[in-house]
Amino acid sequence: MQIQFFKYHGTGNDFILIDNRKNLFDKENKELIATLCDRHFGIGADGLILLEDSKKHDFSMEYYNADGMEGSMCGNGGRCIVSFAEYLGIIKGQTNFEAIDGVHHAKIKDNVISLQMNDVEKVEKYDTHCFLDTGSPHHITLVEGIESYPVFDKGREIRYAAPYYDVGTNVNFVEKIKKNTFKIRTYERGVEDETLSCGTGVTAVAIAMYEQGKAKKEKITLNTLGGTLKVSFKKSDDKYHHIVLKGPVKFVFKGVYMVVR
Repeated sequence: MQIQFFKYHGTGNDFILIDNRKNLFDKENKELIATLCDRHFGIGADGLILLEDSKKHDFSMEYYNADGMEGSMCGNGGRCIVSFAEYLGIIKGQTNFEAIDGVHHAKIKDNVISLQMNDVEKVEKYDTHCFLDTGSPHHITLVEGIESYPVFDKGREIRYAAPYYDVGTNVNFVEKIKKNTFKIRTYERGVEDETLSCGTGVTAVAIAMYEQGKAKKEKITLNTLGGTLKVSFKKSDDKYHHIVLKGPVKFVFKGVYMVVR
């Protein structure tokens, strides 16, 4: 069996994208998905994304973590599939598409994708961290010396700790650089490692920093290991809305994977 695939990344967060409008890909085969994402025995990626038909919108997005399990919303993956849909000729300039957390609107200009995220109604604030859900759950901690911070060890420890346990959470470590600019490193569940960037993570960090008074403007710059992303939003009635994740997307290569039975 041959699988045609396309490789994209959004600020270093990389994905295998497959056009599955004919429903030929066996998405129940978790072992296959994990193998495709494996950086030693497969193509290598932080996750796999299927583009499928939608009855009401331009297309639908199904996202799978690198461990083969279906994931929650992926912000950078969402931006990548928008670029992929334009490449396939499904859309041009803008789109509305379905994802696991609902419908998203996105715009494209010069390989920069602006993706509207879902509203956030609750930010849990604690003495040591914040927690909120931006389509995926995120634990956020402010640190100093982020470049040398033990992200893998600390992230893995928090990811499985109470109250998250097996369901887990993504873990973000943040350092303020200047007024409305922050550096972020993220340990992602499902990948079970640090990734170069996390779209729902930077979205969560931007909102958390504003909620804590660490940022004063409703447009925030987030520097990840893989590049720079911007998050804008509006806050009213204690709710965050019109949340937009903006940044570049890169089409890396396409190929054919041979499945040998």
